Amino acid sequence: MAVAEADRGDTTVTTGTVTSGAATTGSAGKAVTPGRAAWELGLKRSEFELAVQLGHIGMTVDAGGARRRVAPEETARLRATEGFPDTLRERVRKVGTAAAAELLGVSPGRFTRLARAGCFTPVSFRLNRYRAVVWMYLAAEVEEFAVNQPALLTGRTPEELRGRLAAGEDWRARNWRGRRQVLLLRRAEGAWARAAVLAAPLDPVQLAEVVDDPYERAYLDRLRPEPVAVRPDSPAAREVVDRLLSPDDPDEILWCRTSLILALEEARAALGAPRPGEGLRPTAVAARPQGGGRARALLAKWHRREPGGTSGGDGDHSVC
Repeated sequence: MAVAEADRGDTTVTTGTVTSGAATTGSAGKAVTPGRAAWELGLKRSEFELAVQLGHIGMTVDAGGARRRVAPEETARLRATEGFPDTLRERVRKVGTAAAAELLGVSPGRFTRLARAGCFTPVSFRLNRYRAVVWMYLAAEVEEFAVNQPALLTGRTPEELRGRLAAGEDWRARNWRGRRQVLLLRRAEGAWARAAVLAAPLDPVQLAEVVDDPYERAYLDRLRPEPVAVRPDSPAAREVVDRLLSPDDPDEILWCRTSLILALEEARAALGAPRPGEGLRPTAVAARPQGGGRARALLAKWHRREPGGTSGGDGDHSVC
């Protein structure tokens, strides 16, 4: 999916919902709220949320299981890190196209071509006043690319990358979706929650083809990740975000479907989705036929065809 990109704008979009943060010692041995933690760690709230998403800051759940907090030990660990708070802040520093190009010493046009060809994985995006997508990248990953791939910064672009660009491919949204999915899977609690993460990108028709049980579909919908936030919210902005969240390449859709089949196999192994009158907790279920063998074969085939095996990896989705 080709997505317009701009360097300036005013509508902000974040990659997901999280909580956490922190720069002095908090309230006497008690776990603190994300806002308090962000202050203690000398981070802006947006920096704190990104640090949590990326796994740099650990969270605990309060006694009621509803609110996430930061333990004093976690704050102390981070504050004891060499170079704090600059090192922590640098790990979550984001740059747009112009700043990323400057870090690499290339033109913004060359950086955009490399990003469209799949060499960089956006960490977030925002929409400008014209609702064009402005991709944001981790500065640390951009700098790492300069060290690991110096040959791509000068001279003629390799034939493989030129072929992708000539075909009109744009890997930015796809790579972002893959990264977001990995981060959501890391935070998902339980097999059904993980299946819900994998089900979320599929449209209702595609989901019904994979999950024929309406109660399972309803339960997956109940557990699906919260929508990507967009500020200010508007129907037009939400439409753009919804397009970014939806896979449009047959290979990517295949990966989503086969991954969901495997996740459902795990979820169904011991517990079934709740039926009417059973509350919200899954219940024991009898064994049912599984399609995991074929799904694994399809997934292996997909990885052999996919340049670099981008989606569903560990967060590094570069195909260069």
